[in-house]
Amino acid sequence: MSGHSKWSKIQRQKGAADVKKGALFTKLANAVTLAASSGGGDVDMNFKLKLAIDQAKSANMPKENIERAIKRGTGELAGGPIEELRYEGFGPQGVALIIDCLTDNRNRALSEIKQILSKHSGSLAGQNAVAWQFESKGVIIVNTVNTVDKEKLEMAIIDSGAQDYFNENDHMIIYTQPKQLQKVKESLEKSGFQIENADLEMVAKEKVKVESPQKLEELFNALDDIADVSNYYSNADV
Repeated sequence: MSGHSKWSKIQRQKGAADVKKGALFTKLANAVTLAASSGGGDVDMNFKLKLAIDQAKSANMPKENIERAIKRGTGELAGGPIEELRYEGFGPQGVALIIDCLTDNRNRALSEIKQILSKHSGSLAGQNAVAWQFESKGVIIVNTVNTVDKEKLEMAIIDSGAQDYFNENDHMIIYTQPKQLQKVKESLEKSGFQIENADLEMVAKEKVKVESPQKLEELFNALDDIADVSNYYSNADV
């Protein structure tokens, strides 16, 4: 919950129950479909698609599911268009929330989000009510468990043009300017480091301490269960 939320959710849901894993696969498939729809099905020419496929593979999504999602995006398979939607709101204790959706039914997505927020002491807010508290950044995750030379990794990060980095639970979290995400990711890969996840995310400019993180975690778990919710971000420091 500290900024790299999509990666954190994928890790948490890898061993989850089938119903939660099914929701995760739907989220990832929608991301692949949208990327293929907007930029074509060639991963060498479509960086957004490559990121979506990498995340799907990280969650052990079957190859045939990924291929089907690509074909849906390119029009080779039937299926309604996937829309990108963003909602802003507040969670327990006034925590600021941004909730991103990829859906083929905006009415269903909005209804489910309203119900979840209401059930967990939250509420929807108007456009730009909380967005000003966040900024878009590229976020790259490198697993450092098997990285013997941490100094070499740090030098590679600096040389790549990354904006900032820090260690967290055997992982290096690297921030980039949005337009530099592809360049930094490819630079690190060329230096021999394996990227566990990379994506554009909304990162809170300032974190807020919460007294009851359990209530917030319950809200996040409920959002995980909504297949239309592709990602969410908060300014909570827990």
